[in-house]
Amino acid sequence: MPKTAGTTSGRPNTLRRNQACRSCRKRKLECDAARPHCGTCVKQWQALISVPAPVGYAHPTEPQCSYDPVEGLKLAPETDPVEKIRQLEDEISQLKTRLQEQIATRSASPNQGSSVNQATRGTLQEGGITLPHASLAIMNLIGSESPELRFRSESGSPELLNSGRKSSNDPFMDLLFSGWNPDLPDPATLNHYIDIFFRCDPCGSRVLHRPSFLASMHLSPRDPDFPHSAILHAICAAASRWSPQNVVTLPDGTRRDQFAEFHASKTRQYIDKTMASGEDIFSVMQACILLSWYFYQEGRWVEVWIFAAFQTRVAIPLRLNYPGTFSTHGNNSPGAYLAPPKDLRDLESRRRTWWMTIIFDRIASVGGWIHAVDERDLGTEFPLRTEDFESEAPVPSNPQDISSPDVFIRHPPQYTDSFLLLIKAVMLFGKVTDFNVRGNLRAPTAPSKNQYPFHLDGFKGLDQLVSFDFLANLPQMYRHNTGVTDAPDGSSLDTDLYMVHIIPHAATITLHNPYIDFTDPANVSTARCVNSARCILAAYYHLTETSLDITRLHPFVTICWYLAAVVQVQLCKYFIEINDSERESTVWGEINVLRLAMIAYGQRSPIGTRQERLLQGLMREIVRMTAQKQPLEVGVPLYPFSHTTLFRKDEPLHASPSEHETIVPLPISPHFDEQNLPSGSVRANGPSGANSVSTWDINNITSPSGSGVSHIG
Repeated sequence: MPKTAGTTSGRPNTLRRNQACRSCRKRKLECDAARPHCGTCVKQWQALISVPAPVGYAHPTEPQCSYDPVEGLKLAPETDPVEKIRQLEDEISQLKTRLQEQIATRSASPNQGSSVNQATRGTLQEGGITLPHASLAIMNLIGSESPELRFRSESGSPELLNSGRKSSNDPFMDLLFSGWNPDLPDPATLNHYIDIFFRCDPCGSRVLHRPSFLASMHLSPRDPDFPHSAILHAICAAASRWSPQNVVTLPDGTRRDQFAEFHASKTRQYIDKTMASGEDIFSVMQACILLSWYFYQEGRWVEVWIFAAFQTRVAIPLRLNYPGTFSTHGNNSPGAYLAPPKDLRDLESRRRTWWMTIIFDRIASVGGWIHAVDERDLGTEFPLRTEDFESEAPVPSNPQDISSPDVFIRHPPQYTDSFLLLIKAVMLFGKVTDFNVRGNLRAPTAPSKNQYPFHLDGFKGLDQLVSFDFLANLPQMYRHNTGVTDAPDGSSLDTDLYMVHIIPHAATITLHNPYIDFTDPANVSTARCVNSARCILAAYYHLTETSLDITRLHPFVTICWYLAAVVQVQLCKYFIEINDSERESTVWGEINVLRLAMIAYGQRSPIGTRQERLLQGLMREIVRMTAQKQPLEVGVPLYPFSHTTLFRKDEPLHASPSEHETIVPLPISPHFDEQNLPSGSVRANGPSGANSVSTWDINNITSPSGSGVSHIG
């Protein structure tokens, strides 16, 4: 039977030697030698990418099909990926230069909107950032719409919005060429927030090295030393407290800054990404610290606890809790996730990051929670002074750590400043929290006023340290300086030092409050708590003498005010029960002073408003019990010699005396003398070896004719 023509033409062509692709020849598969990829390799690649790649593995972007060189045909060279990226960046740089020249040419024409472009160029040059001259006006457009949608078009893709005409046919190329993160504000606005952050923020700014950080902002956004976007977003969220945008008031009266919320959400996205991949873990951890303080000032406790736990657990595998923030000890223990510090600045940044993590954990645990990292596991030495950190002076490492003998009463001058003392004060409060939590963990009954606390193991030594020794052993230059300076050339506030003087009093209240008994004139715990509450009040009175802004204080101050107010509420209840209306009215005035302090702080940081509401819930019982007509409006003078009150703060100072006749005078703190006591006083064995005695005389709690105020420390 004759063969048909179709039979011959339908047979596959026979390939010459080595004409098949290398992959098919290696696996002995049939190859059609199609270019650029043969059919067999394409089918196998399609089958491969149809299945999700395992963790840590990425599928190839194209079939792995290659051919032997053909005589007369020039193949593309195998270029190293890093080199290829460099070549592409060079091409982008050339295109950017050509684009800038075109924009400059158009700007010279009066018909092309030159004023807009020139203004934009001037702004960018002032910010110190090398960027294309095209407009980035979208960054400072904070509209009323949702912040997440500001930078996106109706289709959901990023686009640049311009208040005027667009500067080029494709405005998104402006952003692409610059390398600027489109979610960040424009450079001038961002520099403004960075400046505010370092000048006003009392918390997270201690982590960053200010001089090098400001210098790195002048680098190209693509430079490896340019600040991480997570940190920049966190700075925007934190600094917006002092330069708010798009602030809305929620139904419950809480303020919410949409600009801050947008940047907080962006920071969280970077944190989530790092949790999954481990990329840029140290920079993102620093951003997490800044964001945690933002949530703390917002009074968002669930997020505070979550991020406090995240920080501490991340810091451990980074080995930040070891001396020098790095260790390779142990044959069975893996080394640190981070490489050893590359220089003194890097070492000190790690130290401060670690200690800010621990401070946040201690402050977040004040309510009586177990700490995430036990004090015995803190091996990192204390940081250097802030001035030595910023100047990068070659100072040896701090010889003290938390386990050093007498660490709370011995302060080497060359390693002591207000920030170092703040760390010690917070750690001292942490010891009180540890004592209370561990004492109650397995105790059969809760502590009560019928219990004598000085019989508890470790109570006497802790009481001596918290109530007396810490403040008494502060260096001379800090002991008589509460952080508030009212000089003729202007007032100043050292918020760290201010907190150093009131945190021990708040810790004293926390330690002794369960044992208060107002019916016992010689009750030591009552004397401690009342005296500490009055010292916290005195510190606030001293601050209100000046024109300083109390919202610049550390947010932990609201907790200290609240603890002092708790003692005053208990005292007010006692005066109501014994029907002492005069002293009850005095205490009401003091409670209201603390309430208004929290409300004033809440004008910028919602934690103040939240703590005041919590205090109002605690006051419900005494509000029902009191015979005062308007107990929440009783006022006291700002200071013994002041003629105005917090309730008339906006009125002129020359108001007539008759307007203030009903105002209760400021009371004196209760007398507490450990040397000269009546014979009937209760004596407690003091930790110093000698018998320390204390008394609390209810009859001497106030003295309307007096004008003294107890001094802090």
